[in-house]
Amino acid sequence: MFDSLRCVACSSGQQWTTVQWRKQIRKHPFRIATFSLCILMLAFAPGAWAQEQTNPGPQAGAKPAKEQLKPEEPEANTSASTEALQKATQNPVASLISVPIQNNNNFGVNPGYRTQDVLNIQPVIPIGISKDWNLLVRWIMPIVWQPLPNQPSTPETGVYGLGDMVPTFFISPKNPGKLIWGAGPVFQLPTATSTYLGQGKLGIGPSIVVLMQPGHWTLGVLANNVWSVAGSGSRPDVNQFLLQYFINYNLKKGWFITWQPTLTAIGKLPVGIGGPFPTAAESDES
Repeated sequence: MFDSLRCVACSSGQQWTTVQWRKQIRKHPFRIATFSLCILMLAFAPGAWAQEQTNPGPQAGAKPAKEQLKPEEPEANTSASTEALQKATQNPVASLISVPIQNNNNFGVNPGYRTQDVLNIQPVIPIGISKDWNLLVRWIMPIVWQPLPNQPSTPETGVYGLGDMVPTFFISPKNPGKLIWGAGPVFQLPTATSTYLGQGKLGIGPSIVVLMQPGHWTLGVLANNVWSVAGSGSRPDVNQFLLQYFINYNLKKGWFITWQPTLTAIGKLPVGIGGPFPTAAESDES
């Protein structure tokens, strides 16, 4: 079509004016439209070809692109760390500084079949003495309310104060395995602020603790025996055995169920006003 137009212009031997071009467009509209379409196709064809070259399709035998990386997984559930902390606090020889506080109400204490109250503050401090061994200091400080004998028809009375402190020094391996244990000396210090709150004797003896922590459980036993070696000559000698076994089951969200009975056997008891009656020494390690 372009050639036909050019030939028409050449055959006339003169240049066409704008009016003449308009006449030709009106005379041959189909040819002019076809010519314009061809020009547009030639103009856009190189760009489309270049785009196709820059984004080639997958070749035969090529591996597919890797999938989008998955987002990072959230941190591990804190329940595992919570239970680990629970077990550490329930382990008397764990490498963890702790300050357990325990209150014991002893019912039916003579005289008068009354209630004795013992608040035990029991800090545990681990000290590394070598690469493989720890020294665990377990110091029991009892604060005691002890009922006293009273005359008939008189108000009930009692004495309140500090009882005999009982420090224990356990030597324990840092990596004990499934069976966790500690052993060392136990002392009874005559620190009671009243003769009714302690035994008035300095005592010493062996102490041992053995436990296991399978699954959600903590199962163990603690035992010691104290013999008096010094103290007031007016107070009876002391031969005191203590056995405490503990069974703990850990629940979710930091809760646990525990059973920790304490069995105490005392060879001789101090004599108070009105006759012998249990003192704070019986509950120092409850």
